[in-house]
Amino acid sequence: MTITARPTWMTTDVRPDQPDAVLLLREYMTEMVVRYHRRPALPGEVDAALADLPSDDLAAPSGLLLLAHHGDDLAGCAGLRWQPGWAELTRVFVRPEHRGAGGGAALLAAVEERARAAGADRIRLDTRNDLVEARALYARHGYAEIPAYAQRLYADHWFEKRLS
Repeated sequence: MTITARPTWMTTDVRPDQPDAVLLLREYMTEMVVRYHRRPALPGEVDAALADLPSDDLAAPSGLLLLAHHGDDLAGCAGLRWQPGWAELTRVFVRPEHRGAGGGAALLAAVEERARAAGADRIRLDTRNDLVEARALYARHGYAEIPAYAQRLYADHWFEKRLS
């Protein structure tokens, strides 16, 4: 009997302007645009969204960006923005072909580890009504809904997880 090892999840810190990061952040934003409008993205729409919601602060000293590999495959990303005493989670994305294989959990564990190491006592995030899978992921991993901590156009739900 032959047993085939399952690919493992690995995360690495990168700058958001690195080619793999640019690629994944574009895929993330494309999915956000398509799901929000419930139609294919129009020409220029993803570029406009990337410009309106930049990720350049997901680098030291204001934040970090993690890329996830599933085995050898580039598979996902997640970012943190540092706030006084806490961190804000953003840009959580797993490529469709890697969903259901534990990537969301691996990314959450990695950002929580980085946030603790940086001295954050909690992680907060906001998300939209239509991102039901994301809301379920956060709830499964101990994130509780909280009142709005910021007013944003695309935010319908706010979550927090205490790290201590």
